[in-house]
Amino acid sequence: MILFFGFVLLTGVERLVEMMVSTRNARWAFARGGVEHGRRHFPWMVALHFGLLAGALAEVFLLHRPFIPALGWPMLAIALICQTGRWWIIGTLGHQWNTRVIVVPGLGRVNRGPYRFRWLPHPNYLIVAIEGIALPLVYTAWITALAFTVLNAILLLGFRIPTEDRALKALVVTAS
Repeated sequence: MILFFGFVLLTGVERLVEMMVSTRNARWAFARGGVEHGRRHFPWMVALHFGLLAGALAEVFLLHRPFIPALGWPMLAIALICQTGRWWIIGTLGHQWNTRVIVVPGLGRVNRGPYRFRWLPHPNYLIVAIEGIALPLVYTAWITALAFTVLNAILLLGFRIPTEDRALKALVVTAS
């Protein structure tokens, strides 16, 4: 159980690093005339992602969830692969990556890395969805996995993805 707590803590630290990168990129975008979209749903996204980590820890501790190796080890591998995928996305988008929806007029839409697959327009959200299942299931926190999945789907499909799609229509596709 202590290793799981450490893993969740490290994931939280990783999220803080992401927020630092995002803040830097937001400053970069705003300095170039960037326009933010969907500001009202952003605090809900932050709360949901905090809830994933806190919920997984609370469920494991309060409900005495067991570690089941046949489930836990594959879920740990998937969660770690998701981290790799997340940083691939951050590296691919460079200054254009952000946890918020900020579009800089005149910049091209990235069409490389995971964004070269037209059939998968939002690879980051797929990674988030997979991680939201895998991370809690490392230690059989299935209630957290289920709650996060449902709430994340509502937030992404009802608010975030439509907002991002509208905002990105202004960008032209480039091979940058």
